[in-house]
Amino acid sequence: MHYDLIVVGGGIVGLGHAWAAAKLGQTVAVFDNSPRAEGASIRNFGMVWPIGQPQGAQRALAVRSRKLWLELGAAAGFAVDPCGSLHLAHHDDEWAVLNEFAGSSAAAGLELELVTPERIAALTPAANSNGLKGGLYSHTELRVTPPTAIRLATAYLAETLNIPFHFDTPITQVDTGQVTASNGQTWTAERIVIATGAYFRHLFPEAHTAEKLRLCKLQMMLTEAQPAEWKLGPHIASGLTLRHYTSFADCPSLAAVKERFAKDSPELDRYGIHVMASQADNGGLILGDSHEYDDDVEPVDKAEIDALMLRELQKIMNIPTWNIVRRWHGLYAKHPRQMCFVREVRPEVLVVNGFGGNGMTLSLALSESVIQSWQNAPQWDAFGSS
Repeated sequence: MHYDLIVVGGGIVGLGHAWAAAKLGQTVAVFDNSPRAEGASIRNFGMVWPIGQPQGAQRALAVRSRKLWLELGAAAGFAVDPCGSLHLAHHDDEWAVLNEFAGSSAAAGLELELVTPERIAALTPAANSNGLKGGLYSHTELRVTPPTAIRLATAYLAETLNIPFHFDTPITQVDTGQVTASNGQTWTAERIVIATGAYFRHLFPEAHTAEKLRLCKLQMMLTEAQPAEWKLGPHIASGLTLRHYTSFADCPSLAAVKERFAKDSPELDRYGIHVMASQADNGGLILGDSHEYDDDVEPVDKAEIDALMLRELQKIMNIPTWNIVRRWHGLYAKHPRQMCFVREVRPEVLVVNGFGGNGMTLSLALSESVIQSWQNAPQWDAFGSS
């Protein structure tokens, strides 16, 4: 069969493109090497995180993605919780950063409150009140449970929007208007999108190499279910997280936060650790995470990293049980200079990749933009890549 669009990659970036095209009335097919989505799209916190995106186009995409997640969840039948986020400050320099951010233009597009320890206690039972200076509460962030959301979104696209999914079908060659699987079978389309995430070496590796993509590994954990009556409330982040997201980069006090951690806990910088928590739909808490890049990425996980993350989480949180029932790692591809890249590698063939840890936050809106712009301007190139 001939399609308007073929998508190679069944993660959130691929699903985003397929959904956007189907909403425009296009015929779509999706292909993936694995029997189901198994990459970074199901191995993350489930945070839709506009507060971490810098003001401007990237923040606008995040806010648009927020709206699209609510739409997709309602259509596909998975929970999308407008839980918000809470950055906790247990040191004066962290509290200074939160005040600077809340009072700056960098906070544009977000609904924020600087909150006292007393207000924090009403927002979440998890915050450690010992030494707590205050917090920054954002109403903007969402929570999904990644494996559930991806599975049900895929089912919705397949069953309601009639998009065929060809899992266990490695695509080994892509040309203008045609994809070929490892068994020699071919399919044709007007346009093709390749969204293979960390597994980018299989198709057009030279295009990915030219973008100088970095491979990143992160370790994460899940606690056993917390008591049924105990709810985390908003996503929780700590002062460590201020080092990680570029939205806080211009806060004058951030340098002091970075210097303190570099001096007192250099092991955290060594493994790129910043700690966050989200609640999964089974009641357990998703905890993480770490960041190891390129040659430091190994197939085995490090117990030291998990221990450091738990150490730092226990400084900022008190929860009923810390018993860990699952540990895993994820891999993602990160662009070194921009939020992602879109590159035309053949006429009517686009590679879309490099979201780093922002895939859940940005990809639905970016995919929508690609499909809409591509339909009107086939040579469209969002980021100046050739």
